[in-house]
Amino acid sequence: MSQYDYLVVGAGLTGAIFAHEATKAGKRCLVIDRRDHVAGNIYTEEREGINVHVYGAHIFHTSMRNVWDYVNRFAEFNHYVNSPLAYYDGQVYNMPFNMNTFSKMWGVVTPAEAKAKIAEQIAAEGITEPRNLEEQALSLVGRDIFEKLVRGYTEKQWGRSCVELPASIIKRLPCRFTYDNNYFNDPYQGIPMGGYTKMIERMLEGIEVRLGVEYRDLATEQPDIAARTVYCGPIDGFYDYELGTLEYRSLRFEHEVRDEENFQGVAVVNYNEREVPFTRIIEHKHFEFGSQPATVITREYPADWQPGDEPYYPINDKRNSELYERYRERAQSEGSVVFAGRLGGYKYYDMDKATAAAFELVKTELGVEL
Repeated sequence: MSQYDYLVVGAGLTGAIFAHEATKAGKRCLVIDRRDHVAGNIYTEEREGINVHVYGAHIFHTSMRNVWDYVNRFAEFNHYVNSPLAYYDGQVYNMPFNMNTFSKMWGVVTPAEAKAKIAEQIAAEGITEPRNLEEQALSLVGRDIFEKLVRGYTEKQWGRSCVELPASIIKRLPCRFTYDNNYFNDPYQGIPMGGYTKMIERMLEGIEVRLGVEYRDLATEQPDIAARTVYCGPIDGFYDYELGTLEYRSLRFEHEVRDEENFQGVAVVNYNEREVPFTRIIEHKHFEFGSQPATVITREYPADWQPGDEPYYPINDKRNSELYERYRERAQSEGSVVFAGRLGGYKYYDMDKATAAAFELVKTELGVEL
């Protein structure tokens, strides 16, 4: 007889939600993670009294009331509103593209003036059938916005020139003709006070968690440890990359403690010049309105990904999509294993979408509606 009803591989958001609900339903769960901490990529660590988002900025935002109510069971969220800036050639511009952006860029005041300026620049390009990302962006917002706020950041993020990237990557570039710097339109938004790690720890209270454990090692040593497995790791890795390796873009983080109270005045600044090697600087204290005497900043560098590196952004091009579909078809034959999360599903998730997907998993596996 198996020792556990469920082995949950991955102590991130998806794994923690499922383990919490399965335990509530009377199931015996073991959660493992290859890292030495829980919370996956939303892990926060206290430094200088500041909750540092170790694997990049994570702002919880959603339009789904049931998702918002659920995460608020495990943490009290503050009223943080994401209003990032974009730096280009000594100037800063508000993001997303809005009337503050257009006023700074062109000196326009009214929405009609901004719309006319964008339309004029789009017409000047004369692009009717975009052949690549550059032409797609120019056909949507014109030359000024593309050069200052799109090109450099995009090329750094993908590691390729915009003319080498497919037009399909940018389906739209939303322009807001209001003086509103709120990056998200969702009605619910905030940061858990005390950090995401504490939120995940509360979900996992009373559940056995083993850290620094590789799934393959445990499965070899105790193949019958659990009746079912919820696997939140890379689906191709589960099969030892037998059909091929799914590709990702990765990230490298450079954390720095600075002996000053306020480095940049806002949590997120994007650096859009191609010559600047990092894509953005995060100043973590601003997520929780901190007033500590020191500050912690993180420079975020996009990186090519190789097997063994941390996978962040799936490259959902034709080759990878077809390969994932082959793995997905194979996974359907696994009677005792279910693949979940962004790596199991080879899909980028915002946190609220990951939460909603975990709800669906709970419903399918446990018959519990959240």
